[in-house]
Amino acid sequence: MHDVRELIALGPEAVRRLARRDHPLDLDVLEAASRRRTAAEERVSRLRAELKAAARGGTRGAPGEEERAAARALRDRVQEAEAEARTAGAELTERLRTIPNLPLDEVPDGRSEKEAVEVRRGGPPVTGEAGGPHHADLGERLGLFDGARAARLSGARFHVSRGAGARLERAVGDFLLDLHVAHHGYTEYSVPFLVNRETMTGTGQLPKFEEDLFATRVGDRELFLIPTAEVPLTNLVAGETLTDAELPLAFTARTPCFRSEAGSHGRDTRGLLRLHQFEKVELVRVCAPADAPAQLELMVGHVEECLRRLELSYRVVLLPAGDMGFSARMTYDIEVWLPGSGDFREISSVSDCGTFQARRAGIRHRDAAGRKGPAATLNGSALPIGRTVAALLEQGCRPDGSVVLPEALVPYAGFRTLLPGGRTA
Repeated sequence: MHDVRELIALGPEAVRRLARRDHPLDLDVLEAASRRRTAAEERVSRLRAELKAAARGGTRGAPGEEERAAARALRDRVQEAEAEARTAGAELTERLRTIPNLPLDEVPDGRSEKEAVEVRRGGPPVTGEAGGPHHADLGERLGLFDGARAARLSGARFHVSRGAGARLERAVGDFLLDLHVAHHGYTEYSVPFLVNRETMTGTGQLPKFEEDLFATRVGDRELFLIPTAEVPLTNLVAGETLTDAELPLAFTARTPCFRSEAGSHGRDTRGLLRLHQFEKVELVRVCAPADAPAQLELMVGHVEECLRRLELSYRVVLLPAGDMGFSARMTYDIEVWLPGSGDFREISSVSDCGTFQARRAGIRHRDAAGRKGPAATLNGSALPIGRTVAALLEQGCRPDGSVVLPEALVPYAGFRTLLPGGRTA
């Protein structure tokens, strides 16, 4: 969320930067809402001062009926003014919550992934022509997936893995967590998969993306299934003030993620790329605002290290302003090569959110001089289990139909080669 004073101070510059995200900022409406809140708060302060003055200046002994009536009337006016101030404040907050983060100037223009700027490539070089089996077909042929039973259990866009397939998914998750904890310095957490509205609002999922979320209500209790572990991990420090000595914080967790995929219009309906439920290892960092750019590059390096160790071909792209997530001010997508699709596809997004989420969640930073302000937050996938398995199957497929796994996974999976019929070697 933005500081309204900073947006108004930026003026036309804020309008220009948000236009790059296709968000029309009406400064006049925003300023009017800010003035209403300020005027309401000033009226509350003035009436409270009058009430205190009246209490100090009252006659000795028991007050008369006229004094009691005047005091009641003044207290009523204070309560009315407080209600008006709450309403004006809530209206301004709701307006601010619909405004996305301001893109940094180094973020390219554009509105879709087609306008992303390639930064570099890594892993084994992509060689030969695109083509080869799709991971969904490979998974069925090798006895790893059971799409028919998944559909019978839950309908479209759900997944069942079995035997060596389930073992492979577990191996990938364990490998990633060990790498991030032992080598990258993250603290592993086990977090709830159901969170309240305030927690969802803190990271920017609400109110804008409510249609994309799965929700449940028991009695008067409303909870949301998390779309990513970014939500509970970032909110672990909601409402706290963190010092330079404590920062940066680095959290990781493996959780299921639940997304309705509203508006996806049938894209990637086969396989593991766009499911309603999938597992992912998430990274979150909290730091001083000035340190955020360096932390972003560090996190991208952590994602790339995962892919290098898994011997996967990938590329890093810088997303254009119009294709970034709501809370991000700069995002790198890391895309893995999928021969079955003949294209690079997103396997991770790493975003610098600046102070945007921290303002919403009340995460504050106190520097060495004692100055307080919002902290900065960053998040990234490292990695989603399903998409990683898809890439391993397609890139590891051999002419005889077997799939060879990277050496780094063998200690976790207990096998190197996947063979038809669920056999391993």
